[in-house]
Amino acid sequence: MTVPDAPLPWLADIWSRLQASRAADRLAHGLLISGPRGVGKRQLVERLARSLLCRERDAQGVACGRCADCHLVTAGSHPDLIRVGPDPEAKSGEITIGTIRDFAGRESLTPSRADWKVALIDPADRLNPAAANALLKTLEEPAGRTILCLIGERIGQLPATIRSRCQQIKVPIPAESDALAWLSAQTSRSDQALRLRLAHGAPLRALAEFDDDLLEQRRQRLAGFLAIAAGTRDPVSEAAVWNTLGARQILDWLAGWLCDLLRLMVANEPVRLDNPDRHADFARLAGHLDPASGHRFLRQVLEGRAQAETNVNPLLLLESLAIEWSMLNHLRDHGRP
Repeated sequence: MTVPDAPLPWLADIWSRLQASRAADRLAHGLLISGPRGVGKRQLVERLARSLLCRERDAQGVACGRCADCHLVTAGSHPDLIRVGPDPEAKSGEITIGTIRDFAGRESLTPSRADWKVALIDPADRLNPAAANALLKTLEEPAGRTILCLIGERIGQLPATIRSRCQQIKVPIPAESDALAWLSAQTSRSDQALRLRLAHGAPLRALAEFDDDLLEQRRQRLAGFLAIAAGTRDPVSEAAVWNTLGARQILDWLAGWLCDLLRLMVANEPVRLDNPDRHADFARLAGHLDPASGHRFLRQVLEGRAQAETNVNPLLLLESLAIEWSMLNHLRDHGRP
């Protein structure tokens, strides 16, 4: 996802604290930056890296964008900026021990031209156990003037030993009013509130991901989801269509739809839905589903979302969930044997 270059207003306080630590020479050797997708974690880290590598930053710590170091960062060739990510040859999508060992060799060297050496490990929650153990040694015995920035959405997957050796910076979902004000300044779309809700409050996701084509895909796939429940759509055929959109996208939608269903099942008063434009559809279905079964299926979807980050076969995963959803509604209509 491409992120805007301009500062994000809801990150101003975090930025100020980081710059105060830098100015006082108290910036932690390891920074663990976490938060939901689309709230600006990576933009924050990129701005920090530019700030640390620029010798002509302004009073707020913002890189000048004009000096040789800034040009090298923009070109992707600054010798003191190290990017560590998943091994492209690893089918699991993990960051492997070989990648971390290569990084450790470069990290141990002193900065080539800047005051700092900066390493961006992204996504840190894709470190496999061996790689995490190898990284721990670097965190325990840091090289001077080196900053390690670990970026991730699910930092609970990192070993406690890694987390405890980093300063944790949590990037929150901004207030809805702030997010809508920012979105309105970026685009003139009339349905910003819906897009923001569908992005679970994450403004960058709302801006970059929820275009008209994706909203139409969502409408069609929700129709398929409801048709499976009604017994008018073959679950395996629908799963094949789901797979063309990518497991992560579909599983995010499934989780959101089920959460809205469960809210309507158990609420005795009006509730705030993540999919407010589909309230009538969910209300009809909620009146016929058993909450316990709904909770159980939601757990399966959430487990599937975690599995989708591994080398699981996405089509088989989606087929199993679609069939389970069909069976759940079949048992509802015909009773359990």
